Amino acid sequence: MNRQFIRALCASTCFVTVSSAWVNASLAAAAASAVPVAADGIGGTVTGTKGPEAGVWVIAETHDLPTKFMKIVVTDDQGRFYLPEMPKAKYDIWVRGYGLVDSAHVEGTPGKNIDLKSVQAPDAKAAAEYYPANYWESMFKMPAQSEFPGTGPKGNGIAANLQSQQQWLQLFKDGCHQCHQQGDKVTRTLLDNTPEGWADRISKARGPGDQAVGNTGPEHAASMNNRMTQFGRTRGLNMFADFTQRVAKGEVPKVAPPRPAGIERNIVLTAWDWGNGRYIHDVVSTDRNNPTINANGEIYGITAFSGYVEVLNPVKHTSYEFAYRVDETKGVKVLENPDPEHAGVPHNPMLDSKGNLWLTDRGFRDQKEAAKAPPKLPYCADPAASPFAKYWPQPGKATATMVEYNPKTKAIAGVPMCNNLHHLMQATDGKFYTSGAGLASWVNVPEWDKSHDPAKAVGWCPFVLDTNSTTPSKAAALNAVAITPDRDQWNKPAGGARSNDPESASVGSAETAPIDPKKDTMIAGGTYGMDVDPVEGGIWYAKTGPWPSQIVKFNPGTNPPETCRSESFEAAKLPDGSYEGYNVRGMSVDSKGVAWAAFGQGRLGKLDRSKCKVLSGPTATGQHCPEGWSYYNFPGPNFEGVTNGTTDFAYLMWVDLHDTLGLGKDVPVITGSNSDSLLAFDQKAEKWTVMRVPYPMGFHTRGMDGRIDDAKAGWKGRGIWATYATGPVWHQEGGDDGLSGPTMVKFQVRPDPLAH
Repeated sequence: MNRQFIRALCASTCFVTVSSAWVNASLAAAAASAVPVAADGIGGTVTGTKGPEAGVWVIAETHDLPTKFMKIVVTDDQGRFYLPEMPKAKYDIWVRGYGLVDSAHVEGTPGKNIDLKSVQAPDAKAAAEYYPANYWESMFKMPAQSEFPGTGPKGNGIAANLQSQQQWLQLFKDGCHQCHQQGDKVTRTLLDNTPEGWADRISKARGPGDQAVGNTGPEHAASMNNRMTQFGRTRGLNMFADFTQRVAKGEVPKVAPPRPAGIERNIVLTAWDWGNGRYIHDVVSTDRNNPTINANGEIYGITAFSGYVEVLNPVKHTSYEFAYRVDETKGVKVLENPDPEHAGVPHNPMLDSKGNLWLTDRGFRDQKEAAKAPPKLPYCADPAASPFAKYWPQPGKATATMVEYNPKTKAIAGVPMCNNLHHLMQATDGKFYTSGAGLASWVNVPEWDKSHDPAKAVGWCPFVLDTNSTTPSKAAALNAVAITPDRDQWNKPAGGARSNDPESASVGSAETAPIDPKKDTMIAGGTYGMDVDPVEGGIWYAKTGPWPSQIVKFNPGTNPPETCRSESFEAAKLPDGSYEGYNVRGMSVDSKGVAWAAFGQGRLGKLDRSKCKVLSGPTATGQHCPEGWSYYNFPGPNFEGVTNGTTDFAYLMWVDLHDTLGLGKDVPVITGSNSDSLLAFDQKAEKWTVMRVPYPMGFHTRGMDGRIDDAKAGWKGRGIWATYATGPVWHQEGGDDGLSGPTMVKFQVRPDPLAH
């Protein structure tokens, strides 16, 4: 045979052999990389131009169920994903991730594998469209510290009462982020980016009967205008205009957000639309003291602007709503034909150990109706009717009620209260404490169940510090009952004894007049977030005003009101006059009694009270325990020239005492209300886990609730519930149709990104 032919034949044979081996190896590798799926799961891979796409989100959405349903997971380092526990339906599935633009939607059904192709962003501007609001907000140019104190309209334009950059930042963060994100698509995009255009925008109001905000549109417009004036109106408008003008010219954030990594890739998000396009303040799923109560049950939220209670059944994927009315003479009743204008004014929900729903109701929506309300019941002001009225009488008219609703029997009732209400929290002794006014108040639920007599069940105490103690040691503070019962002998707040609005972003003068060391000291200021002390009992409050805000430990003692006692703590003041922490709204307490404070500046504070050298005496007015504090910035960017905090915003926070999330017990979880996320803090490693909600963009939540549906089911039986709580619901991605959203989200942590 010709040698040349033989060589050619060998070469051909070898080539065929090598090619077959390569093909077989490729097929084997492909089979090995296929993601096993169960009948209720969807798995697959995501690849891009450079290979497997790690740390991107796979989003599945369906309209086949009674409510719009979504499931979101993150790809592993090989670009693989697994969507678990998928109800039977047809899903639109696509990829979203940083550095990308949304991929094409592909149809998928449970029980099958699906491959997805990512789409690289063509430029930085296209990529930045998917960044959370806090990254865009970092582009705002804040006045430098050197410009303070403000010199007014004839000077630098900054309001003269603003003494520091931190006070300006508090107005900005608290004033804007209370209701919505700042830096999202809606707030960075204007047709008229001039100062005049901004003035026009914040003056616009939604009309009467609006689906999202009811009849409160004019109130919100007035609030935005008032806050702008507090900056120094021209200076404030110029700052906002400068931001949107630069965005319109194509400027993007200097820093890009990182893709999910580590534990963040194990997060499973399940979401439902609910609420009929209404603004929902916050939610409850279980009893905070026993998170197995109401297992697999309905989730409750309240629409503070419309008077509805929203209900989601996550098992049946259904939702409904009802409204109630508080009548001062006829009690509380559910409305068969809801009229939001004459419905209740709920603010915060909680469940008790029996699964009953409790709400703080803030009073009459119609001010004319409020004016006709009967005088406050005798036990609020008459010393003969209540020892609390003797100690600290509450004048005025009854405009607040604690509402109790039994979901099983549909029975509803109310406890008339003697003070304003915001939030509530149940202690282990059955008392429901409330926040709102510049005092602590509560309902003794066992007594209420027994007597239904508010004179016996309702109690309250002002916040009074033991500043006249002659033995200001820790032991004395813990064991002595030292508050002078005669209120005329207290040092009083400089601004008067009554409370501030807890929603206020006020800044300015110190709270108290000079302390007379021979007297105890009363403090005022609205309270907001709150939590029970599981070690010593009593309740901790986040006190929102005056500047710089504080956290207050309140203990009723064994015989309130005589034994009521309070302590107040500010974050440490630095030599330059600034504070380590300010603008606190949320706080919570871990199982060791350590208090955690979520500062609106974008910072977490930890107060270990056991380290305090002094807890009473004339110096114990706020700045007496710097040794007890530690501070941790939230993840994410900051404003240029600002030294601590971030552009994120903490509305409320919560410590997961019972490991309802799966990251362990005593994990503080903070609402990243401007970063589309919940933020979990690992105390030992001092490291954050960012649980981002990538879709719909605009996850601005105010609170959360953790529940254990099945302790034996591992990660599948646990989760945290939080809802989109943007006041203008239309800011949520897709919400501009007036009906989409808000969205309820369940957060779960599985062992790995492919766990079933």
